[in-house]
Amino acid sequence: MSTIMCGAHRALINPIRLHFRSLTTLQGNPHIFVFPTERSLNGYILSLLPTDPPNPELAIGVTSKLPPTTDSFKENPAFLKTLQSVISEHAHEDPDVISQGQVMAFTSGANIDSGGMVFSSETRHSFRRGPGAAGLRENSTSGPNVKDSPSPGGRGGWIHISDTRNPPEYGRIAWPEDIFGSLEIDANGNIEGNYQPSGTYRIITRNGILGLSTYLREKLIQRLRSAESNS
Repeated sequence: MSTIMCGAHRALINPIRLHFRSLTTLQGNPHIFVFPTERSLNGYILSLLPTDPPNPELAIGVTSKLPPTTDSFKENPAFLKTLQSVISEHAHEDPDVISQGQVMAFTSGANIDSGGMVFSSETRHSFRRGPGAAGLRENSTSGPNVKDSPSPGGRGGWIHISDTRNPPEYGRIAWPEDIFGSLEIDANGNIEGNYQPSGTYRIITRNGILGLSTYLREKLIQRLRSAESNS
């Protein structure tokens, strides 16, 4: 009997050893977690959530090698849709975006340092960016209206919401693949809303992978966690 009790006592005090797989993040992107895929030894799932195993439906995408490149990476369309939804809902609350709007009020149509550019609502143009310069092209049928001079009478315009991976130089706009979309602002720099997706954004380019402001990244992670808990 004493032998049984002694064995039971040892069983109670011996801790159960739990094994956890350490989390790996993408080099240079500590907010992006990397998980090996089950289907391939050379495949990886990239996610903003640390949950292991990851939910592929909530992941940024998959890549066949690290670091990911434009050739190895395949984006998750569902994630891109969620990303645009979060930006549309919360970009007007982002302190960085609010600051852009205030700068617009003082620059009267000049380009904005952090990647935003003022657009008038009078003339319809499309934009493109060439090496080392911002270019304009007329006769577009969609997107915010570009005007490269101050709007008469203090009218409002548009500012870009851009990826942080490749911030443009002062007075220049971001590359189209770095622009999430644009927000309308009034003559005083106050954000009116009316977010318009650019349709040109790419999650990964030669300059890197998805980069968001702290505010928008936190909002996106909150949305993903909510979807994860409901799945």
